[in-house]
Amino acid sequence: MNPPAPAAPRPVTVPDFRAAKARGEKLAVVTAYDYTSARLADDAGVDAVLVGDSLGMVVQGHPTSLPVTLRDIAYHTRCVVRGVRRALVVADLPFLTYQVSPRQAVRSAGKLMKEAGAHAVKLEGGERMAETIRAVVAAGIPVMGHVGLTPQSVHLFGGFKVQRDEAQLLADAAAVAAAGAFAVVVESVPADVATKLTRAVGVPTIGIGAGAGCDGQVLVFHDMMGLFTDFRPKFVKRYADLGGQVRAAVETYCREVRDGTFPGAEHSFR
Repeated sequence: MNPPAPAAPRPVTVPDFRAAKARGEKLAVVTAYDYTSARLADDAGVDAVLVGDSLGMVVQGHPTSLPVTLRDIAYHTRCVVRGVRRALVVADLPFLTYQVSPRQAVRSAGKLMKEAGAHAVKLEGGERMAETIRAVVAAGIPVMGHVGLTPQSVHLFGGFKVQRDEAQLLADAAAVAAAGAFAVVVESVPADVATKLTRAVGVPTIGIGAGAGCDGQVLVFHDMMGLFTDFRPKFVKRYADLGGQVRAAVETYCREVRDGTFPGAEHSFR
């Protein structure tokens, strides 16, 4: 008699995020863009996979995330959803797919939920986006906010710079939480300010370059694995050097092809 198949893991939900903050449990989030990366991250136990518009730089090779389209995010979200059994899947709303009006935001977010299978969406902006967040949440779509350095505003900031206006950061986070967001990403903010912000809002804060005082952390899969080497932000910790290993493996492959040792008999059909 065959042993019973192992039970599928219980999916992480939006209420689980809120409960984690109440219990003081840290949340681990990874940004990934494809089936394989998402499957590995999910099997490792991450709480959420973010399909970030940073794919514009990491996957597409652009200098910013601005060229990314809703179609791009939908495609990559579908890939990620296929690889995930447990983690919450959050899809980014790209530049100019939600800023025009709350109505536009609801339509864009709905598309990612209905056609791509996302469990929630993320959008950038604080006080100025509160009305939009409120409209999307009212449509039954969970929203993760994003304050501090918001990469879609890179030209407004004059580059990817640390944001230090404490009063504005606190006001932005409070507005996002009050509008109904279930969590908020806090990016490139001094650690002491991020800690104050985390204590001030009732929803989990997910830090990236914001110190250890946040309720959770997020890193890009390609960054933490050493696969993306065009630049390395201060806040990135490399947990592996897969880029170096991949490069060495391909160099070996090229050498074996050229000297005729690959394919060998064990790689050939009779």
